[in-house]
Amino acid sequence: MTQNKIFSLIGLATKAGKIASGEFSTEKAVKSNGASLVIVAEDASDNTKKMFRNMCTYYKVPLYFFGAKDSLGHAIGKEVRASLAVLDEGFAKAMVKQLETKQSN
Repeated sequence: MTQNKIFSLIGLATKAGKIASGEFSTEKAVKSNGASLVIVAEDASDNTKKMFRNMCTYYKVPLYFFGAKDSLGHAIGKEVRASLAVLDEGFAKAMVKQLETKQSN
């Protein structure tokens, strides 16, 4: 159930224009201090995971590994997406709350 809530929040944030998706856009959002949260697909390549882990640690942006590439893409109405950045603090807090709940289960 929590997984559906997270995908719903991602969909809402997309409609509100508060999502940057794809490797280039996500990286740009993090480096310009626009990202409040980064989500990388669990089935993303090790290289992609390592790059975002290092980048998010350096820029102090919360990072979560969640969902599959096709699920993330579907949630934002696009094809496969390995990474996305949430650009709104409110959406980010709501998603982190759900992601923390999912991890503790």
